[in-house]
Amino acid sequence: MHASDTPSAWVRRFSHLVPPEGTVLDVACGHGRHMRWFAERGHAVTGVDRDPAALQEAARWGATVAADIERNGWPFAPGRQFDAVIVTNYLWRPLLHDLLGAVAPGGALIHETFAKGNETVGKPSRPDFLLLPGELLRAYAGLRVVAYEDGFLEDPPRFVQRIAAVRDDPAQPLPRHRLG
Repeated sequence: MHASDTPSAWVRRFSHLVPPEGTVLDVACGHGRHMRWFAERGHAVTGVDRDPAALQEAARWGATVAADIERNGWPFAPGRQFDAVIVTNYLWRPLLHDLLGAVAPGGALIHETFAKGNETVGKPSRPDFLLLPGELLRAYAGLRVVAYEDGFLEDPPRFVQRIAAVRDDPAQPLPRHRLG
């Protein structure tokens, strides 16, 4: 699903939530399409993926970390935070708590992946890789939700669930997050 070099429309739409020049973590970054998007906008980016060949290409845009997080766990030190955490087309439920914890105060989380129903139109089709209704809302309950969708997209046909959320910074006035 992410063979394209084009960044996700959801990520593009909500990338303004990332603080200017903020640090960005792209989880399961593949060849770095979202790393490139944020690097071209002045962000310091880090990508993590288990595929060394993909990381070689992604390294053009920032730091990379080779890690199989499904077998070896979260590769960052406890307490390490980023101004944005980006996840697309990837779900590993034991990681959701780490993703939530990696969002710095004032930072953003943008997560988009496959949802229940996708088994009727293609891959992935295993329940382990499909979000249940409202699952991202529950997983990221500690964040302020700016936008959330759970539905069907036509091209290519797929069921998705996606969220754009921010961690409030108690030291700052409440920001106005544009929706459109």
